[in-house]
Amino acid sequence: MLADLSAILRTVLEEYGLDDSEITLDTSFHDDLELESIDLVTLSAQLREFYGERVNFAAFMADRGLEEIIALTVGDLVGYVVGSLAVAEVG
Repeated sequence: MLADLSAILRTVLEEYGLDDSEITLDTSFHDDLELESIDLVTLSAQLREFYGERVNFAAFMADRGLEEIIALTVGDLVGYVVGSLAVAEVG
């Protein structure tokens, strides 16, 4: 899962020439990858393209306050995607 999400993030980061950044579960969207709100919109579109309706990144972000969004890590996203895919399989 980390490899898939890293590839998706590298697509988003490619625009800034940061596609070779090391991405781990502890990598922060804000501090490490320097993603801005427009980048999160792009990430959302990439996730939807890759996973379809099973992963709703916009809903995931809507439940968070500003401080939580700033502190968001790749590990948080991995956990959300894994949980969303598990629910989709059961549902």
